[in-house]
Amino acid sequence: MIVLRHDKELLLLKRNKEPNAGRYVPIGGKIDPYERPVDAAIRETYEEAGLRIDKRQLHYAGVLAETSPTHYNWLCFIYVVDIARIPPPPCDEGSLEWISFDEIPHIPTPPTDWQIYQYLMRRQPFALDAVYDENLNLLEMREEISGQLVKINE
Repeated sequence: MIVLRHDKELLLLKRNKEPNAGRYVPIGGKIDPYERPVDAAIRETYEEAGLRIDKRQLHYAGVLAETSPTHYNWLCFIYVVDIARIPPPPCDEGSLEWISFDEIPHIPTPPTDWQIYQYLMRRQPFALDAVYDENLNLLEMREEISGQLVKINE
């Protein structure tokens, strides 16, 4: 997952497919065989936003592990890159939109994302462990570096 940031705005994708259809999410996708997470972030940025970025522009921000008793089990490497404010390019996955940081709590996002954006804006590394029930309701999220439970904002 890669967060495209310009000052206090994020270029987010309003997804038109599952998972998270109708919600605003960062650009991202699955890692291809023999692909490193950083290379996947660069590839996905080009595929979904048409932007070519260099590894030197990327900053590793943290990791999110999501587990459930169902098929929903993910490990997300999260990167951030600061970019110029460009017109949102077309995207096959949905629509890209610039969203101000202050607006994010008021738009539909996955329950883990608001906390991730707060860490990013503070430039604070994180390792989040999110646990869901069989209906994919977020039960608990813990920040593993500090050992603290994270408040869930739904």
